[in-house]
Amino acid sequence: MISKLLIANRGEIAVRIARTAARMGLRTVAVYSDADRAAPHVRACDEAVHIGPAAAAESYLRTEKIIDAAKRTGADAIHPGYGFLSENAEFADALEEAGLTFVGPKAETIRKMGSKAAAKDLMEAAGVPTTPGYQGEDQSLRTMRAEAERIGYPVLLKATAGGGGKGMRLVEKDEDLADALDSARREARAAFGDDRFLIEKYIPVARHVEVQIFGDGRGNVLHMFERDCSVQRRHQKVIEEAPAPNMPRAVRQKLLEAGVAAGKAVDYRGAGTVEFLYDGGENVFFMEMNTRLQVEHPVSEIITGFDFVELQLRIAQGEGLPCAQEDIVDLGHAVEARLYAEDPENDFAPSVGTLTTLDLPENEARIDSGVAEGQEITPHYDPMIAKIITRGPNRAAALNTLSMALENTRVAGVETNAVFLHRLAGHDDFRSGEVSTRFIENHEEALFGAPSPTPEGWAALALHQFEAARPDRWTGFRLNRAAHASFWVEAEGQPSLLHLYPQGDDLYELVIEPDTSAVARREGRLPGTPERHVFRGKEILPGCFEIEYEGRRSILHAAPHRNGLRVWHHGETMDVPFPDPLSGSAGHHVSEGSLTAPMPGVVTLISLSPGDTVEAGATLLVMEAMKMEHAVKAPHDGVVKDFKFSVGDQVREGDLLVEFEESA
Repeated sequence: MISKLLIANRGEIAVRIARTAARMGLRTVAVYSDADRAAPHVRACDEAVHIGPAAAAESYLRTEKIIDAAKRTGADAIHPGYGFLSENAEFADALEEAGLTFVGPKAETIRKMGSKAAAKDLMEAAGVPTTPGYQGEDQSLRTMRAEAERIGYPVLLKATAGGGGKGMRLVEKDEDLADALDSARREARAAFGDDRFLIEKYIPVARHVEVQIFGDGRGNVLHMFERDCSVQRRHQKVIEEAPAPNMPRAVRQKLLEAGVAAGKAVDYRGAGTVEFLYDGGENVFFMEMNTRLQVEHPVSEIITGFDFVELQLRIAQGEGLPCAQEDIVDLGHAVEARLYAEDPENDFAPSVGTLTTLDLPENEARIDSGVAEGQEITPHYDPMIAKIITRGPNRAAALNTLSMALENTRVAGVETNAVFLHRLAGHDDFRSGEVSTRFIENHEEALFGAPSPTPEGWAALALHQFEAARPDRWTGFRLNRAAHASFWVEAEGQPSLLHLYPQGDDLYELVIEPDTSAVARREGRLPGTPERHVFRGKEILPGCFEIEYEGRRSILHAAPHRNGLRVWHHGETMDVPFPDPLSGSAGHHVSEGSLTAPMPGVVTLISLSPGDTVEAGATLLVMEAMKMEHAVKAPHDGVVKDFKFSVGDQVREGDLLVEFEESA
């Protein structure tokens, strides 16, 4: 029996495990790095042990530190969560040698499924349908090229030890194969320490579906139905749901039977996920088995009524499976959206910074989160902020609730994908269930684009600044109101003056006046025409404003965001910087003669040399940040003057990376 559980992970999954274990009467131990001293998962446990620096390779990935923490605290079992050491067979072996219970499958199973190539061979032998491809030992470029031509382009390169989209590349023509393979191998070596690859036929209009299974390690395997995880960016899941929409009954039955067969083929123990591609017709193809709990498991919990972490712990204690297959029924529909600190308008680049505002919709949704307001999002770990999960008696009801929850999600201090998720959840094609792994690429026009400023947004921003400056704010009485107030803002990329004139009875006139300063005149900027709006408005709670404009009443929220203010309105955001007008228009923009780092990270490749001529869009260098590679491309044609960093150097966001010749 387990009496004390050490959680060898961080973030929302560590918080979730701690809460379930406590409900079962188990004491819990957290481990934490330098970056996580004040993280929620540390506070959620009975004890906590520091295991090293922020870098995962020096803390969460160190087997000996995890085992030492367990021995020091008297823990008798370890739950790995997902990521980090959760699918590491050597870790499972080391725990067994140390006399500790591993809450997961047998090490032998992890080894069999840890290699996508070996797993595919095993599934073919078990009669599970697989995708046409090549998973041989010969990894030479010549062989890979020949196999890709045999399979037929487009093909997918997949790291045999990979997961989470890392080490995966879509290759559409032969001339792109060598560069894609080099890049993918670098990423795979950094993420998994293994740069072996397989090639699979790419199915362009495919759906990513998966079966949740549980096994007792004695030959018995159950399924908890399927999930659809088709909507992805960079081969990483964005929105998941259960059950899968628009799937014929016969295909669903084939899928579930294949998932159970895969589990029985490896005598599965604990929670696992068998992932498939569905071609939209009658065929499903095995992709891989994840020998751990998945990020998206809550949607399956909701439709079945089981706590999967509790099932894991009970199976680890030898209690076996809780019921027969016929006892498991689906109870409606559930949807999960992954809220990330990332910028969808910048190719989903990770965003780092301090969470100055974190207001999550706990009244509308189940929220699984491992961060807190005031906490820093660092470049060391996955940039997930929270999972927002909703349920309903049917898919439409679950999606309606998700849209409402995303509309009430407010995060400032970092960029997020909240607006993108809100647009996606409300898209007509998504709501009809017409999904595929190319959904985002096929709907870019509707899903991307910075929101346009609105008069209501400007009104809320002006009231926020006006009210924030009052000395009697929220004291129960009010001093004499100022005749008017003025603030510098950035409008259409240029400094402008925003004037607010109170008219009495919550009536205001708002004037946005283009910059007419001496600096603006010297730079030759035309003054333009002032923009005027009349509205009624009041602050009903701190940061919450009721605005009536042209007969329409709205509720908006506002909060400081980086060097300005962020305003939320109907699921969209309006970000307004507060510039220094004396710095001139170039004072808050990157110079055209240089290129700065879009995020903190490590330089892993420099493609060119000083003196080389480049065209706009050419890759200058590659950075690794938050476990992914990001290509930094030339913003315009030019000649490289100098690289300011070398391969292996750590850079900060905003650091000067490349200088161009003046003629550029």
